[in-house]
Amino acid sequence: MPSRQPADAARAMILPLALAQFICSYAGTAMNVAITPMAHDLHTSVFGVQTTITLFTLTMAALMIPGSKLTDVWGRKRCLVAGLLLYGLGALLATIAPGLGVMLLGNALLEGVGSALMIPPIYILITVTSPDLATRAKHFGIVSGAGALGAATGPLIGGLITSLVTWRASFLLQVLVIAWIVALVRHQPDPARPGPAPHFDVTGAALSAIGLLFVVLGVLLSTTYGWGAARTDFAVAGHVVIAQGGISPVWPSLALGVLTLAAFVLHLRRTERAGHEPLLHLRMFGNRAANLGLGTQAVQWLIMQGTFFVTAVYLQNARGYSAIVTGLALTPATAGILASSAAAERFARRRSERTLIVGGFVLTVTGMVTLLVLAAGGTGVWRSVPGLLLAGVGLGTMLTASVNLVQSAFPDRDQGDISGLSRAVSNLGSSLGTALAGSVIVSAAHPGRHPYAASLTVLVVLAVAGLMLAVLLPRSPAPNA
Repeated sequence: MPSRQPADAARAMILPLALAQFICSYAGTAMNVAITPMAHDLHTSVFGVQTTITLFTLTMAALMIPGSKLTDVWGRKRCLVAGLLLYGLGALLATIAPGLGVMLLGNALLEGVGSALMIPPIYILITVTSPDLATRAKHFGIVSGAGALGAATGPLIGGLITSLVTWRASFLLQVLVIAWIVALVRHQPDPARPGPAPHFDVTGAALSAIGLLFVVLGVLLSTTYGWGAARTDFAVAGHVVIAQGGISPVWPSLALGVLTLAAFVLHLRRTERAGHEPLLHLRMFGNRAANLGLGTQAVQWLIMQGTFFVTAVYLQNARGYSAIVTGLALTPATAGILASSAAAERFARRRSERTLIVGGFVLTVTGMVTLLVLAAGGTGVWRSVPGLLLAGVGLGTMLTASVNLVQSAFPDRDQGDISGLSRAVSNLGSSLGTALAGSVIVSAAHPGRHPYAASLTVLVVLAVAGLMLAVLLPRSPAPNA
């Protein structure tokens, strides 16, 4: 009977964990279709709402590693519930926000911090409660599918709610889902981390947060200012810091981020040598398979978010589709991701993670080339269906396999560390995908050029680079069927 306890715990946890991942992914895309009505109701500008969205992304990305470490200090389930409650409070404030200030507090700060606290425990709990690799793959597939479904349906559901009711109802929906998740996890067990709870490395948390903030900020700035010369003046507090035509602010921000992260690594080394508990153990970077797996994760999220973004922009701007129709047009990609994610357990029993990741990249590249040839070559929404479906199947296959490979490479005691690092890398890939695709669209928006084709071409090249990275993964024997 005791041998059934881990499996029972995993089954009981999977629904709330999948719902939590869904709502976080949904929140990241749903606001994009409601920017104009939100700006009107909050008595602000479109820039003000876009700033809120950007700050939400920055807060979540910057605090992912510290938030993950807190799972070792507070406990996995306690950290999850704390994140859910903060997120729910933020969504409630956003629902009733009279102006931009309350919206920034609710959405950018509380929802951002809540996401950083609740996302790492999702992956830790799946890892430590799944009794074997195949079951773990099945549960990661469910959560990955839920995340992809949330990201893909965010514009569709958000557009429907905004059109039929109000954008505030979209935040209220998040509050209700969060309340449901809290009720589901309330009586679930909290698997203990081996050993005593560590001390929290405040200095390391500050350095990692500042470093990641500047790196992600630099990536996001590229959409507005470009990667070369600044397209427009870059001002801070009303003062022009970099004039139009000067070096893009992307590079100073990235440089500050990289320097701060270098200081973070030095701090980790000094902390370990002094015999103290660091925010992140340096042994996380000593596993070749996990390091390559993290690289493939970053590329996968870059491709997925970049493809969703450029296709949505293309269908709305070039084809004149509404947000609702655009969301429906992206359904083949969502269906492909869900189908392959649902088959993750069966795949994991028959093929090694390396084989699944390489195969996923091959399918994704094939799908994106098909999308480039068909969708960018003429009108008709049907043209995007084969490419999006193939790419979706490929992404769903390798997303699950990469997460499984990375998380399973470390014992329970290191799950807090690797989960935070993994989620930070994935967030960076997502931000880079959207920003890079947006930059290419702006750069190619001239007569005689085709921004959609240019953006897809860049993404195809990056997907091929990801495939080459996946080929370098060490070979491992396939599980028994």
